[in-house]
Order: sequence, then C-alpha cells, then structure tokens
Amino acid sequence: MARLRVDAVLVQAVIAGALSFARLHDLAAAAGQDGWKAWAYPISVDLLLVAAWRRLRTGGPTRLAWCWFLIALAASLGANVATAGLLDMRHVPAWLRILVAAWPALAFMGGTLLAHTESEASVIPDPTPQPPAVEDDQKAEPVLAPVADVEEPAAPSAPAPQPAPAPSAAHAVPVPAALVDHARKVADDHHARTGTPIDTDTLRTRLGVPPQLADAIAAQLA
Repeated sequence: MARLRVDAVLVQAVIAGALSFARLHDLAAAAGQDGWKAWAYPISVDLLLVAAWRRLRTGGPTRLAWCWFLIALAASLGANVATAGLLDMRHVPAWLRILVAAWPALAFMGGTLLAHTESEASVIPDPTPQPPAVEDDQKAEPVLAPVADVEEPAAPSAPAPQPAPAPSAAHAVPVPAALVDHARKVADDHHARTGTPIDTDTLRTRLGVPPQLADAIAAQLA
C-alpha cells in the first residue's frame, strides 16, 4: 500500500486558505452579513480568484483576466489586513458596508465575463491569408512599365530610300519598225475617215496586239 506523502506546499496552502477564509467571514459578519451569508463571501472571493488565475494560465494574459484577478486579490488581502487590528470590527465604516453589500453582484459579473468571453488563444488566425478581391474594372486596367526620370533624345531616323522610277511601259516593250509603219498607216486612215486621232484601244483592236504593245506603239506614233 502506497504511503501518503505529506506535501509541505499543500499544507501551507491549506493553512493560508483557512486563515483567509476565516478573516473574510469575520469581515462580512462585521459588515452586517450574518448567518450563512457571512460564510458565502469567502467562497465567492476565492472562486473568483481561482477563475481569474485559471484564465491567465489557459487563455493567455488578457486585460480581462488580470483585471478580475487583481480585484479578487485586493478583496482577499484587504480583508486579511483589515482584520489584523487596523479596523474596529464593532464599528465598521459605511463605505466598507457598501463594498461588502455590492460584492455579490460584482463577483457574479466577473465570473460570467471570465466564463463566456472568448480568449485570445482560442482565436487561431488563418495561416494563408486570402488576396484582396480585385474588381472587374481594376482587372481591365493595363500595368504600366516604370518610366525613367530623364529620357534620352531619340536618334534621328535615316531617310527612307526612294524607290527608283519604273521604266515606261512604252520603252520597255520592243516594237518592230515594220509594225510601227503599219500602225502609222492605220492611224492615218482613221484620222482621214473620222477627223480625230486614233486612240489606244482602237489601235489595239485594229492591230490585234496586247495592251502593253499597243501602248508602246501609241507612244511612238505620238
């Protein structure tokens, strides 16, 4: 059978808790809280102190937990110091009676806030933040490249080479001399009959030659 080991820290905690409990009871009784109500005050103070300390250990050091921990600690320390002979327990001041009477509502509010307020440790941030949404009109805007502060003057462009004039179609097509003489006779005959010079289309029809050759012949007859 395992032996019951006595822990010095646990014994010290029991002694300190019993003394604090008794002094809180005495202060509540002196402030006008008689019967079971005087015994309920130390329980209320110690429970609020433990709840605030547990919130500090599990939920992180938040302002809410520190606030109610200090309030419960001040109530416990104040009762222990006041009952150490610094306060006349037979004539308790009015402000202390007001504090003792208001403690139940204060402790209830503190316990409710500690129990039902979400702690910072339970809020886990999203490790992959989503990029901000881009509207359609912003998507359509082009991205401009950065422009240098000082722009170098552009070099003058070289003049474009001018194309060489194409040779005239009349001189490009060789015309036999006999064909030119025959065309001159046809042109004279047309002028004698109509009184007007022969045109290129009529000359081409009368001679039965291609358009390029007819143009060359007409250029020599001019």
